[in-house]
Amino acid sequence: MTDRWARAEERYRAREADRRYPRRDDWGLDARAAHGDEQQAGEPVGWDDDDYGTDVIPRYDEEADAFVEQPEPEPAAPPRRVGQRPAAGRPAGERGGRAKAAAGERGGRAKPGSSGRGKRSRIASRKAAERKRRRRNLWVVGGVFVLLFVSVAGFAGYKLMGRLTPAEDFAGPPGALVVVAVHPGDTASQIATEMKDKGVVASSAAFYEAAVRNSSMNSVQPGFYAVGVNSPAADAVATLVGGKSRVGNVTVSEGRLLHDKHDVGTGGRYEGIYRKIAQASCFGEERKCVTYEQLDAAGASPDLAALGVPEWAMQGVRDSPDRTRQLEGLIAAGTWDFDPSGTPEQILRQLITASVQRYESTGLLQSGATTGLTPYETLVAASLVEREAKPQDMSKVARVIANRLKVEQMLQFDSTVNYTLDTTEVATTNADRARVTAWNTYAMYGLPVTPIAAPSLQALQAMENPEPGEWLYFVTVDNDGTTLFTDNYQEHLRLVAQAQRSGILDSSRPYGG
Repeated sequence: MTDRWARAEERYRAREADRRYPRRDDWGLDARAAHGDEQQAGEPVGWDDDDYGTDVIPRYDEEADAFVEQPEPEPAAPPRRVGQRPAAGRPAGERGGRAKAAAGERGGRAKPGSSGRGKRSRIASRKAAERKRRRRNLWVVGGVFVLLFVSVAGFAGYKLMGRLTPAEDFAGPPGALVVVAVHPGDTASQIATEMKDKGVVASSAAFYEAAVRNSSMNSVQPGFYAVGVNSPAADAVATLVGGKSRVGNVTVSEGRLLHDKHDVGTGGRYEGIYRKIAQASCFGEERKCVTYEQLDAAGASPDLAALGVPEWAMQGVRDSPDRTRQLEGLIAAGTWDFDPSGTPEQILRQLITASVQRYESTGLLQSGATTGLTPYETLVAASLVEREAKPQDMSKVARVIANRLKVEQMLQFDSTVNYTLDTTEVATTNADRARVTAWNTYAMYGLPVTPIAAPSLQALQAMENPEPGEWLYFVTVDNDGTTLFTDNYQEHLRLVAQAQRSGILDSSRPYGG
């Protein structure tokens, strides 16, 4: 029996009771009026709310009054005590309604604790992934350590086997000589590799072990050495440190020319740079050498780049009217190493390249700010300083050259006259000074076409930065080399006379700068 049926039955019983036991209040109203119900006009008096009869229980029609499930009423909120705060968040009814709506969308009411279980499941998944990643990282790290261990163990085993197995070595005797290079900064290991590549020793390990046992290896200087092929390692080391095997080492003195000169008084030969190179190139029992003539011919080659001529000197070298003199001044004063087994062209290229590097280290390419000269012109002027001045006077002589060039006064240096002569002396003859050449500064204005000698770095630096002054003349007045400078020509003539009285000069010739 449904709730509606129960209510209908209750109303029926109430009406039966009212009908059997009628009641009137003090005002003469019926029971219905006493309860405040008003009767509409034209409406019959009586209790007929549900159109049921008053004498029978109404019939329940299931089709007409189908059961409709009503929403479950929300539980009433418990009474709040005085001073108690309301619950935080939304009202209970709102929260309940939204929760039911969400449950309806999911097709049913959410099970208690399902949200907590989902969160715990996600946390567990993350922890499992983290554990898996850690295990993978541990495997990777472990693999790296295993690889390193195997590599170290293998290397150690290799070194141990190498120590137990003697290095390959020749039994000797040494064969033909070959040239081996020792470069600046080379270690014993690098020298051993060079020896092996040239066929001197059977293995670099054999040479290295022999070199370590020989304390004299520390004294080996950079350069070129002639050592026999197929040499036992100990013999190769002994040959290298012995000192007699060094070849291709030449010393060029300051002011030296490319070609030989002869003294006018004694007839003695003053050896030129080409002669020095030829002598230093000889090695072996058969004395294999490049000759003076071969070097002279190679130096006259028109292929200047193959000879190592720098770009800043190209035009000046091309302007030389004598091809055999075109490289003058490009091989600097100093001690040089070259490979004597090379061709004459290769030897000249090695020496010129090394000399140019030394020249440029002085700041040659940036010079000329005070003199107005190009790098090649500065080199030419430096060769004049080298031939005309003592070291202590080079900066002043450089200033004289710069001042004369500035006022377009002839240089008139005897060194430029002697340059093209086969026989030379300190003083020159009138005939010599009158002969016009591309170098004779008595017969021309300006600088010679090429340098006239190999200048020292001191002479080059003096020409790059001359000492300030107004001097135009200088002359050496005694045997001690005292040189006096002046800007007055009459004073210069007086100094020349002083030099003549000292016996320095022949009074029949004009002297000095």
